[in-house]
Amino acid sequence: MSATSTTDEAPTSSERVPPDAYPAEKARGGEIILKTKWARAIFLTGLFGGIVVVAAVAIYLGIFG
Repeated sequence: MSATSTTDEAPTSSERVPPDAYPAEKARGGEIILKTKWARAIFLTGLFGGIVVVAAVAIYLGIFG
């Protein structure tokens, strides 16, 4: 390859095409759909577990209590 080849180079800002705008009405309002008991249990366990880990680290670092 020659030194002037541009096939491996990223496009510059002037060469990039801006993405089409996405309306805010479509972008917001996501749902978490948990149809089965197992899906709910796993989701809630992960959510609660994350909160417990953050609280434990905060206590360990002396931020709380």
